[in-house]
Amino acid sequence: MTAMAHAVEIKDLHKSFGELEVLKGIDFTVDQGQVVCVIGPSGSGKSTLLRCVNLLEQPTKGTVRVGGVELTDPDVDIDAARRRLGMVFQSFNLFPHMTALQNVMIAQRRVLKRGSGEAERVARANLEKVGVADKCDVYPAQLSGGQQQRVAIARALAMDPDLMLFDEPTSALDPELVGDVLSVMRDLARDGMTMLVVTHEMGFAREVADRVVFMDGGVIVEEGPADQVIGDPRHARTRTFLSRVLDPTHAGDEPGAGSAPADAGPGS
Repeated sequence: MTAMAHAVEIKDLHKSFGELEVLKGIDFTVDQGQVVCVIGPSGSGKSTLLRCVNLLEQPTKGTVRVGGVELTDPDVDIDAARRRLGMVFQSFNLFPHMTALQNVMIAQRRVLKRGSGEAERVARANLEKVGVADKCDVYPAQLSGGQQQRVAIARALAMDPDLMLFDEPTSALDPELVGDVLSVMRDLARDGMTMLVVTHEMGFAREVADRVVFMDGGVIVEEGPADQVIGDPRHARTRTFLSRVLDPTHAGDEPGAGSAPADAGPGS
């Protein structure tokens, strides 16, 4: 019996921006139906790793396989491969001149070539799934940040992805709006969606993740079950990071704390 391919398989992944080496040989896998949360300080390479998974960033070296298909193969049909991936960014990236419904329909029409009726049916179903069914005819400027992010999740889900990638999906939200987005993500996890999530939400990671990966300096420092990595970390660097995140009053105890902004560009 042939073993099932990993949902995601990354081997010896490197990424440099000029002289700056952001990823320094990353190896890890995500299995079908798993939720893996990637945590770490700004500049550790988390977002770059995520962007390499769907080749929004071209790796300098190494391989990325999704569902057994090597995305880093020069001959791969990258557009076809990307159709299996849903991506939710920090910013919502909604078209401001389109309603929520139209935002969720457009990629279905243009990429999947669905007819208008089917695209609308799928869009309405996914907007209902994320709790904004009553906002179908509303434009992004009239939505809260949390509502816009939920529309962005619905847009990704409408493409029927095998894997969802989340790049700090709550970092741009006001604190009182974070819970609604995390609730949607919890529901997706319960439904068995395979998810790779870059996040600073430690409570969410501990509750939902099958595994947590802690990155720093472009390498994986520690990974394992959420309760172990977050609740009882083995590596001193992980403990220092978590003490800073879970008790911000001691942020100054970490060398260099506060020196890199949350949107620190390549490597964040």
